[in-house]
Formats: sequence, C-alpha cells, structure tokens
Amino acid sequence: MGLFKDYVSQTRNPEGFLGKLMLGGMNAGHAKLADWGFTHLPAITPENAVDLGCGGGRNAGELLKMFPEAHVTAIDYSALSVGKAMNYNRAMIAAGRCVVLQGDVSDLQLPAASFDLATAFETIYFWPGLEKCFAQVARVLRPGGIFMICNESDGTDPTSLKFEKIIDGMKNYTVEDIDAALRSAGFSEVVGHHHPSKPWITVLARK
Repeated sequence: MGLFKDYVSQTRNPEGFLGKLMLGGMNAGHAKLADWGFTHLPAITPENAVDLGCGGGRNAGELLKMFPEAHVTAIDYSALSVGKAMNYNRAMIAAGRCVVLQGDVSDLQLPAASFDLATAFETIYFWPGLEKCFAQVARVLRPGGIFMICNESDGTDPTSLKFEKIIDGMKNYTVEDIDAALRSAGFSEVVGHHHPSKPWITVLARK
C-alpha cells in the first residue's frame, strides 16, 4: 500500500521518479474525459485562454487546436508538470501562441480581466479552498468569460471516495458543491453536465 499511495499521491504535485511515471500516463489517461468536457463548450472564439493545473499539457494543446486564433497560457503548481507541458507544446510556444508557467491557483500572478476562457481538468480536487481559488479565476477572466471544470468524479462515486482517503489533500466535490462555490466567487449562469454512464461531470460558469 505504501508504494501505491506514494504513486497515486503524485496526482497532486508530480515530482521525482514517481511523478514522471504519473505524468507519462496523464495526457492519455485523461484524454477521453477532456474531449467529452470540450463538447459542452458553447460557440466561442476566445482571444486568450488559460488552462489551470495543466499537467502534461495535452489539454492546452487541444485548446490551441480548437481555437487557432487564440493564445493559450498553461499553468501548473508542479515544476515537473511545467517541463512536460512545455515539451508537449514546444511548437506552439516557439510560434508565440502558448506559454507555460509555474503558479499557484490560489494566488494567480496574471493580469486581471485578461482571459476569455479558463479550464480546469481533473485538478480542483487539490485546490486549497474552492471559493478562494474560484475568486482568483474570476479575477483574471473578462466580463462574460467562461470557466469550465471537468472532473472524473461526481463527488459520490465509491472509487474516487476511496482515493480521497488515500491521497493527502484530495477532496471530491459534487456539482452542487462546485455550483455554490462558483456563485460565492462571483460567477453566474452555472450549468452542470453529468455523463450518462460514468461519474464524469462538467461544470460551466460565466463571469
């Protein structure tokens, strides 16, 4: 159990050898969830998007493909994740369309009202206080900007609740939990979507 716990705990802040192993599977492992989440985005043409908790950088890359005129900023707390995401998106970084930064979502060092779209895939489980972090997201979004959250857990599924007991600092949230925190942080028009056969959820909110 010790090695398994050490490994799965790398989902929070990948580092060292086990962190590299975790990141190696993260892009592929979360791809189907992310692609399902993307189908819920409304018809928008963002100039600037930010992917928070970017992990290995795959979803930032998908944003670059979906919105060929947009600039994408990818942020992660883990230095190892930042390196992986930079390598994954190196062509777009060289083209001036992408930047990858190390940062803390509870204290985003980004200009206010500078993004049209923010995304967070499989990451809010580890954010230090939803309302505080969501308020930071609201601060960097422009009026009318969209924040999309996509989780494999709906906050009630047994597998995720088991991992919550194993991984330090992990907290699963229901759509209702997320909705309440978003509204407290200043978002409106919050809409939740639940996968028809999996415990996956996507929550969209407008500033």
